[in-house]
Order: sequence, then C-alpha cells, then structure tokens
Amino acid sequence: MLSRLPADVWDYVRDAPGTYLWLVALFGVSLYVRRLPADRAKKLLEQNSTNLDRLRHAPVKVMITSLFFTAGTSWLFYAVTYSVFHAPTEHWLGTWRWLVVLLVAHVGATLLSEGWVAREIHAGRLPQSELTTADYGVSYAQAGASAVLAYRIPMPWLVPYVVALIGFYGYGWLKSRRDFTAIGHLCALAIGFAFFWIAP
Repeated sequence: MLSRLPADVWDYVRDAPGTYLWLVALFGVSLYVRRLPADRAKKLLEQNSTNLDRLRHAPVKVMITSLFFTAGTSWLFYAVTYSVFHAPTEHWLGTWRWLVVLLVAHVGATLLSEGWVAREIHAGRLPQSELTTADYGVSYAQAGASAVLAYRIPMPWLVPYVVALIGFYGYGWLKSRRDFTAIGHLCALAIGFAFFWIAP
C-alpha cells in the first residue's frame, strides 16, 4: 500500500494541473515579495491590489495579478487548502470549468465588495482612505471553488459541509460587518453555489 503512495500522489497532482501550477506560482511570488525591502514590497502589493483606485486605472491587470499574491498566511496553508478544495474541484469539473468558476467568483466578489466600499464612502460611513486599501489574494476564488464542490459531495456529508462553509464565512461577516473582505467571501460563496449547472 505504501509503495503506491508516491504514484497516487503524482496522479492526484497530475490530474489537477491548474491547481498545482497556480500553487507553484504563489510560492515563487511569495518568496520574491519576502526578499524585497519592506517599502518596495508594500508598493508592489499596492500596485496589484483590487481596490477602487487600482480598479479605476488598471482593472484587467489587477484582477489577474492579485490572484498571485498571498495575504499573510503560510504557503503550507495554501498547499493544504488547494489540495483539499481546488484539486478535487478541478478533478471533477475539468480544468476549464474549474477556471471559469474561480474567475467568476474572484471577479464577481471583488466587484460586489468594492461596490459596497464605494457606496459606503459616498455615504460618509467609510473614510476616503478605503479607496486605496490593499486588497489582493486568492480567498474569493477559494470560497467559490469550495462552494461549487458541495455538488460533488454525497449525503449525508453534504449538509455538514455546507453548514461548515456558511458558518465559517458567515462568522467572518458577523465579526466585522464593515469588513469588505468578509462581504466578498460571502459573495464568492454565493457565486460558487450558483454554479450548480456547470457540473458534468
């Protein structure tokens, strides 16, 4: 049994090329950012953030590049969560459909959460500094992939899985209702659940 483990691991990785190529890219970018001086690293992250200022000036660029920066969590965390959520989703949907789900979740949740920020700034409930707040990372795509994966999970495990997802992201929103990322996570989750029709 153990003698087959390396081959089984390789098969698992090989059948989810998008997931693991993305993970390798995240690792390389995170190493590069860590080696930069603090001021240059901060500037690089600001230039690739999907905040209102950058969305106004370079929307397509930042929507793509923001997916290659990690937000304060160890790379090992991403390796585990990508293997648990993204890889099974890619195995099931295939690379192209998996990619559609995560991109729509990322773009949709970003636009909805930043739209909320714009409204709150206009109403005077948030400061003007929120226009340039750093906003990057892969968590919206992760929430979307995790949600659509629910349609692959059989009963009786489906109910606790969905409850855990909603509880996890719902708690983040309840804890800080002025946090646009918490709103974005819930939007990404809803987008993922809305992709029930994409299942093969």
